[in-house]
Parts: sequence; structure tokens; C-alpha cells
Amino acid sequence: MIDFHIPPLDHSLEKALQQKIDLKTKPIGALGDLENLALHIGLVQQSLSPSLKHPHILVFAGDHGIAKENLVNPYPQEVTYQMVMNFLEGGAAINIFAKQHHLALKVIDAGVNYDFTDQPNLIHAKIAKGTANYLHGPAMTEEQCLGALQKGAELVDQVYQEGCNVIGFGEMGISNTSSAALIMHTICGLPLQECVGKGTGTNDNQQKIKLQTLSKAIRLHNQIDKKNPVQILSTFGGFEIAQLCGAMLKAAERKMVILVDGFITTAAVLVAKTIDANLLSYCIFTHCSHEKGHAAMLEYFKAKPLLRLGMRLGEGSGAALAYPLVASACGFLNEMASFDSAGVSKESR
Repeated sequence: MIDFHIPPLDHSLEKALQQKIDLKTKPIGALGDLENLALHIGLVQQSLSPSLKHPHILVFAGDHGIAKENLVNPYPQEVTYQMVMNFLEGGAAINIFAKQHHLALKVIDAGVNYDFTDQPNLIHAKIAKGTANYLHGPAMTEEQCLGALQKGAELVDQVYQEGCNVIGFGEMGISNTSSAALIMHTICGLPLQECVGKGTGTNDNQQKIKLQTLSKAIRLHNQIDKKNPVQILSTFGGFEIAQLCGAMLKAAERKMVILVDGFITTAAVLVAKTIDANLLSYCIFTHCSHEKGHAAMLEYFKAKPLLRLGMRLGEGSGAALAYPLVASACGFLNEMASFDSAGVSKESR
């Protein structure tokens, strides 16, 4: 097991932060969830004047052995590398949203079944050319899983050393909603049918086959230790999910604000918080995906997402779209006048 040392969230500034929020020129609570968000960011940064520096989105990509069976996804495995090329060429939704909101975007080859050349904004971190098929054995070895966790942590540390203190995560990997569903079922203990959604465009009949296939995987691995996050991850995960876990754990260790995207990234949070529960204190859940199971995962965390737009794209798209709200929370806390500075009479008590 790789050691991460995530400090518990320090609440010593909570009273002062809440007082600063309450004394802004507005009725108490009038900015609703934005006030809770400002408080949260202030506690993460341990500052009465939190700031967001060099915001990044890291998109991890990896292939899954199960995709070659054509049982859980209608798209061929090749779509993973094709979409990575689309990211690198600037044509995907995440490119548009990241550019619009001035977010640095990096794409990580965690384990794509393709040989990429050197390109700007592409990080070579390939563990292998895709995972093994979990219908025949674990998706990865423990050594590969630990290596992926370590690599994800290293990549975040590099961004942190460059001055970043707020980071969003995304993913790309054909069939990775199946991995996320298996992880969710194993950790949350929910019936598999409540975890398995349509993923990338399956119809009702294909979803039925997907559920049958994943049920077979559960039966094959019925001896799995449900309290061992590395075993769960190595059995059902993808290299992109494993690197996401390591990246999130390191970001929390560095006291960075973490923007969690949709179904797959939230499944990575499930594994990461099993490694260190303090992780959750540094997470902002940016949206509720339309993918079946995501709302239940958020409920498991007792998390309230910032947005509900019916999206199910991945790529970090929800994190990028929610970033302006995070920035607005810091903005009002730092720049909005107080009753005293504006000479406005307070509410009489």
C-alpha cells in the first residue's frame, strides 16, 4: 500500500470565515450554497481570503480489456485513442469549456492501447496497453495498480509545484462505466442493477447484456476482500481510474481544492476515500451525472452537487462548467463589501 498522509480538515477558522460571510452586504444566507462553498474553500486553504491559482483539469485515459468482448459497450476500443487525439487537437467539449474558463488542460495516457507521439499537453504515463479482461482474471496486477496510484500522485505533485491549488479531474476509456459500476457495487453494497447504467449510448437490450456480463464478473471474483481498496481497484478498475485515485489522494495531501466530475471520477473517489477517508473534506462534487448510479454514489457521500444538467459525458466537463461557481464563491468572499465598509445599516436584532 502506498502511504498518503492527508490531514483532517482544520476547522479553526470556521467561526471567523462564517462571520466574514455573514457581514457581507446581503441578508444572512442570501447567497445560498455559494456561502457554503466559500466556507469550504476557506477551510481547505486555511485562509480568510482564499484564492484559486493556476487551475487545472487533468484527463486520464485508459483502455479496458472487457471492451474487446463487445458485451458492455457498443463502441469499439479504438474510440479511446481517437478521443484522446480529439482532446489533443482541441475538438472535444472539455477543450471548449477549459478554454472558456481559463483552465489549463493536460491529457494523460494512463494505459491507452495506442502508441502516441510526443505532443503538447499529452503526458506519457502508460502502465500497459489497456487492462486485462476481468471476465478471466483481475484487470491488473497489484504491482500495476500500485504503480498507477504512484504515477497519478506524481503528476499532481508536479502541477502543485508549478503553483496550482485547485484541480479538476476527468477521464476517457471505453467501457469504464462498467468498471465504475463494479467498484460502486463492491464498495457501497448496492444491488448491481442499481449501479449499471447505459454508459456510452447502449440501448435497452445492450444494457441487459451489460448487466448480465457484469454479474458474471461479480460471480467470478466473489472472494474479493471488500475492505481492500487496492484489490478492488486491481480486480475491476482501469489504469485511468487507478491514476485518478492516486492523483486525488496526493491533491488532498497537498491541501488542494479537488473538483470531482461524474460517475467514473466519483467511483475513483470511492476507492480513494477507502484508502484515506480524509480525502472527502477536500472534494467539491461539481455535478450529478445522468448516468445511472451517480446520484446514489453522491448520496453515499452525503454530497450535494453544484450542478444538475443531465450530462453524462465525462472528460471533466462537469468540473470545468462548475469552476466559475467556485471562482464566484471566492470572489464574493474577497471583494464584496461588508456592512461596515459600505456604510449600510445592518439588520436590527
